[in-house]
Amino acid sequence: MSARTNDGRPEHEDDSVTKNATEAQADSAQTAQAAGAATVQAAGAGAAETARPEPTSAEATTDTGPTEADTDPDTAATAADDAAAAAADAGADAAVDIDADIDIDAGADDERVAAVRRMGAAGRRWRGVQLGACAAMLAVALTAGAIAFGAVRDGQNVPVVTAAAVSPGLLASGDLDSGITALQAHLRAQPRDFGGWATLGLAYVEQARTKGDPSRYPQAEQALKRSLSVRSDNDQALAGQAALAAARHDFANALELADRALKLNPYNERALCSRIDALVELGRYDDAEAAVNTADDRRPGIPVFTRYAYVHELRGDVDTARRVLDKALASSTSPGDIAYVASELGQLAWNQGDYATALTHYARALAADENYLPALEGRARAQAASGQRAEAIKGLELIVARYPLPGPLVELGELYEARGGEGDRAKAADQYALVDAWTAIARANGVNADLDTALAAADHGDKATALRAARDDWSRRHTVHTADALAWALHVNGKDAEALAYARQATATGYRNASFLYHRGVIEKATGHPADARTHLAAALKLNPGFSPLGAGAARTALKTLEASK
Repeated sequence: MSARTNDGRPEHEDDSVTKNATEAQADSAQTAQAAGAATVQAAGAGAAETARPEPTSAEATTDTGPTEADTDPDTAATAADDAAAAAADAGADAAVDIDADIDIDAGADDERVAAVRRMGAAGRRWRGVQLGACAAMLAVALTAGAIAFGAVRDGQNVPVVTAAAVSPGLLASGDLDSGITALQAHLRAQPRDFGGWATLGLAYVEQARTKGDPSRYPQAEQALKRSLSVRSDNDQALAGQAALAAARHDFANALELADRALKLNPYNERALCSRIDALVELGRYDDAEAAVNTADDRRPGIPVFTRYAYVHELRGDVDTARRVLDKALASSTSPGDIAYVASELGQLAWNQGDYATALTHYARALAADENYLPALEGRARAQAASGQRAEAIKGLELIVARYPLPGPLVELGELYEARGGEGDRAKAADQYALVDAWTAIARANGVNADLDTALAAADHGDKATALRAARDDWSRRHTVHTADALAWALHVNGKDAEALAYARQATATGYRNASFLYHRGVIEKATGHPADARTHLAAALKLNPGFSPLGAGAARTALKTLEASK
């Protein structure tokens, strides 16, 4: 069934293409490869992040003979070495000598969270060069810990899983960690399964997205390289590399890799989706619309439907976006797909100020997966916007205790400021310091975090840093989100005349975003355009009256001032 029709026609698939790509595999390898498609699909095939949880999806998968070390999943240390190089670049004086694999230590999550919090404390004490050095050293520790191989996790033995255990049912269940464990065990027995390595790489990308842990990206990189070292002309690994590049915000490279994968297999769903993601995040919206129509013709399904909806939402066509997402949710069966699509519907409703509907969708998502991060965060935002501040704060405190990411950290900090109780200002400062720590760690793991930096620092950090980051991001891509971030960074640095053009560009596509309208109205007020300022400030509050714990109040104050001066 296509996103553009309601005829219920079957999906367009070319089974021969898939078969040709897997002819060389043994039966057990084929099992792992089939499971791999379910691994990423089960998690909703999410995209590269921008201002919203951006979905990233890809299938993954040279004929160069691997070395003895390459054929042993227990002896790959490259990811740790890459992190060490990042540490050296940041000025850290540290040496790393760790025998590590691309296997994952699921029990290290609590240690990562604690490490980020220690990093935040260090940031509040030191700043500057010392902050960068500590972050880079921490990234080395996180990455090395994440890729350390072992058969023991949390003090318990992990049973060896045979190839037969790597089933689509297991991976489609929504338990990504179990799926990864099964794939790892399969690859120990079948180290030349290029499809299995590609799938593992994609699973790490998805795990990084759902857990907010950028230290997974070096693992994904090594698994995808391993796939290509076994078979160089496999579209699965190239599509996986495209997804990884998009997740790291290297969208130009993501587009190139997706195109290479599609030359080998025009029906590769993951490559089709990563190509859409890259074009959207490069601000090439006309090309993105053409790409999503092509994908809808070739491989209609949930990953394509959600992207189709977002491309239309960026044009201001909310009705089409909602219709397509409703269709996607109706066709979802796995917990991962249900959680993903319901969360997208929740975000769409929240953007329009429909908090009750948003909460309903987030409840549906959490019923499918109670730990799904976008749904947890979205529910807290909707609660805060609808006046349930205590519930929102409690929810966000639980989120950042496990996933100290920029979005929920800033939201929680602003809610503390808005509450204004004893000690709340200090609590807010703690959250903003953790944003700096996360950003440093993300950079050390190959993520371009300029947009995150610009958005957080403009209101809660160093204003000059915000402007530098926004200009850097704009130099690479011209999206509505980057235009808005640059406009606001210019404003807080007193450059309103320059900011106005970017604020107008951010709202030019018709994208209905209250923050964008608020920023434009404030900049118009500062540049002597009171009528336009009143229009856009009022529009922001009408669209989404609770769009920000602090921004919404500031918008009302600015609008009252303008009304009084008429």
